[in-house]
Amino acid sequence: MNESSFADIVIVSCGTLSPELDHLRKTGFLDARHIFYTTPGLHEKPMELERQLVQRITKAKEKAGKVLVVYGGKFCYVNTDNPTRTMKKIIEEQGPNVARVDATHCMDMLASEAERENIAQELAGGQKVWWMTPGWIKFRHYVFNGWDRAQANENFPRHTGGAIVLDSLGYVDNYMAEKPEEFLEYSDWMGIPIQAASITLNRFKSLLLEQAKHLHGQ
Repeated sequence: MNESSFADIVIVSCGTLSPELDHLRKTGFLDARHIFYTTPGLHEKPMELERQLVQRITKAKEKAGKVLVVYGGKFCYVNTDNPTRTMKKIIEEQGPNVARVDATHCMDMLASEAERENIAQELAGGQKVWWMTPGWIKFRHYVFNGWDRAQANENFPRHTGGAIVLDSLGYVDNYMAEKPEEFLEYSDWMGIPIQAASITLNRFKSLLLEQAKHLHGQ
C-alpha cells in the first residue's frame, strides 16, 4: 500500500471539518474508504462527543483495519467531571490501528499557531481574535447550540480583533454573496465583525499524510 494513500483507511471526523474533507475527497487528494462524521460542535458536550466518537470508530473498524481520527486534542475534549480523561486516552483505548491528527483543534489543523499569529497581525493589528473555520458558519446552530445573546456578549466582544475564518474554500465570500442578511445577522449576534483569511489546505494535507504513514508503519 502506498504510504500516501488513504484507500485502506476510514476517517472519523468532527462534522465541523466536513467542508474541507469533502473538498479533499472531491479533488482527488483523499481516497479514504469512507468518512464518518460526528455532530458538529460537540466540544461543549464531552460525554456525547465521546459516545459518538467511539461509536463511529467501532463502525469504521468494520470497514477497514485502520482508522484516522480528525479531532483536536487539548481543546476539543475537556471533561470537567474527570479531568484526567483526555482525547489521547480515548484514542489509545481504541487500539493500535487508530491514529489521530497531531493538532489541538480544528483551527490548528488548518493553520499553525505561528501562521495564525501572522494572520492576526495582518488582518487585526495583532489584537485578540476569535478563530473559526467555514464549519463554524455552516453549522452555526450546532456549534453554538443553546447560546443566547447574553452568552454571546460575554464571550465574543472581548476579541477586539473580531472573528477570522480560516477559509481555504472561498466559503465566506460565497456565503456573503448568497445570504448577505444572514451573514450580517451572524456578525451582529456575535457583536464583532467577521472576515475571512484566505489559506491553503497544505497544513491539513500534511497532518493527514503524517498519520496515514504512521498507520502504514512508516
